[in-house]
Amino acid sequence: MKLGLANTLEIMKILGEPQKSFQSIHIAGTNGKGSTATALSSILKECGFNVGLFTSPHLISFTERIRLNNIQISEQSVIALAEEIRGLIDGTGLQPTFFEFVTAMAFHYFASENVDFGIIETGMGGRFDSTNVIAPDISIITNIGLDHCDFLGSSISDIAFEKAGIIKPKVPVITTSKDPDVVKQLSDIAAERGSGIHVYDRDFSGSLLSINDRHIEFNYTGHKSYSNLSFPLSGRYQLFNACAAIRASELLMQKGLSIPDRAISEGLSKVKLEGRFEYVSENPPIILDGAHNPEAISSLSASLGDLLPGKKIILVLGVMNDKDISGIIEPIIHNANSIILTKAAYERSASTQRLAETINSLYGPGIKGTAEISSTENVTEAINLARSRCDKNSVILITGSFYTTGEAKELLGHTGVLSRLREKNEK
Repeated sequence: MKLGLANTLEIMKILGEPQKSFQSIHIAGTNGKGSTATALSSILKECGFNVGLFTSPHLISFTERIRLNNIQISEQSVIALAEEIRGLIDGTGLQPTFFEFVTAMAFHYFASENVDFGIIETGMGGRFDSTNVIAPDISIITNIGLDHCDFLGSSISDIAFEKAGIIKPKVPVITTSKDPDVVKQLSDIAAERGSGIHVYDRDFSGSLLSINDRHIEFNYTGHKSYSNLSFPLSGRYQLFNACAAIRASELLMQKGLSIPDRAISEGLSKVKLEGRFEYVSENPPIILDGAHNPEAISSLSASLGDLLPGKKIILVLGVMNDKDISGIIEPIIHNANSIILTKAAYERSASTQRLAETINSLYGPGIKGTAEISSTENVTEAINLARSRCDKNSVILITGSFYTTGEAKELLGHTGVLSRLREKNEK
């Protein structure tokens, strides 16, 4: 992977600086970026704005990455954009990475569609991320955890420094990090750049009213108070993401934008996001969650008691080889009554032997008494085995990687287009 912005800046110049044609909100963080971005996009759409949304990775369709007013770009538009940009850069000597090229496609598409706002999620990190060529109105850093350590550094401090690369001079920044050391580091960097920082639980906050396996209801307190808001994504951690989107809306209002209360409540209630505690089958119940690092898995695990009380959980787990496998397995494994290890059809997938060895090294034979553990050759076999173990009180939970959950979703009849177009080191 090449780190740096030179390629993207050069492509932007060739395309006529499309990133300068729209206002933008830039979102970085280890987890929660997609939920926050989608929530904010939905709020602004409810205001009548023309909104572009750029996220990554995709679950089953490449077209999930680029949306206009929450509608995925068409396959035909993807092909046309790719051909146009390739034609413009041929002969220049530029050899953009996959993500640099896709970022250029998104910005060029948004410019051609005359979007008012682009909600832009970083691909990885922030400082050298291809998206970091925009001049945002607001920056959001959701939280910081250990992920992509080979590229971003092996400590929380190193990773926070990279994510903080999206903080621009005199541009407000929002964070939902609960780590006091991270908050101090981000605050110091924001102060150096003359940027005000808005911290969850200090400057704005939310209180959970109810939670189930389909949505949360909550109150928000910030510049204003909003009561009985509904957000159709499950998990206590989704409270932080929804609140970050509301805080961004408040900051836009301070800049003169008109965002009525109705747009916030309806925008949040209409959010749809794949692969985040998503039911893809009801009989038997099958849930997909793309948690793929220790922090995300820990948050998922902590929410399962609220979301699936009294249920027998059949866990289907597939993880990428370059992830913290023990850090992913340890938080989730005790929630499961049955554990099925699997391997997605992707070159970075960890073998089931490695997953089993990790479980054995963590627990030895002790775990065997509490959960049945099996290994399967592929995701199809894993789903079939999980189904065979179901009774009326069972729920199948497929997690560990967006690749595993994406493949499962396709196998369960949800078709995608251009699904194999991916960066080799994506989430």
